[in-house]
Amino acid sequence: MNVQSLMANKIRVGDEAPDFTLISASGQKISLKDYIGKKNIVLYFYPKDNTPGCIREACGFRDNYEVFKGMGAEVIGVSSDSLEKHQGFVKKHNLPFILLSDEKKKVRKKFGVPSTLGLIDGRVTYIIDKKGDVIHIFSSQFQPKKHIDDAINVLKKLADTPTA
Repeated sequence: MNVQSLMANKIRVGDEAPDFTLISASGQKISLKDYIGKKNIVLYFYPKDNTPGCIREACGFRDNYEVFKGMGAEVIGVSSDSLEKHQGFVKKHNLPFILLSDEKKKVRKKFGVPSTLGLIDGRVTYIIDKKGDVIHIFSSQFQPKKHIDDAINVLKKLADTPTA
């Protein structure tokens, strides 16, 4: 896929999040539509299980998982690692949230997640509201902790916003 076609697919704030179905580390089929209308979603794409930045990010989401649940949100992580790698990653770091395997990078492409230097899968977090709309995007390969902080801040603001 060339850069122009990748940019054409890039999801922006205000867009409806595209539905997808992937297999989780626990072997379940998970679809985004299963959560629409029920929960806000913190959907984060990360490069690779068991690498320093990805461990920091995953453990940050783990350590704040109750905070996310308390704000009515589900955390879903996506990488191109295999189910077997995900299973080991979940077990080793006691991850309570959903990890999905996107080995063919179809969902990553659907969202337009860029790569770093054309080599490393990008690190991007999307906050999707209960209606299924993308309300925030944070992209930073080298600030994994900021993905968690940003997500919490956005969800707090969302909770404080009166509904019509």
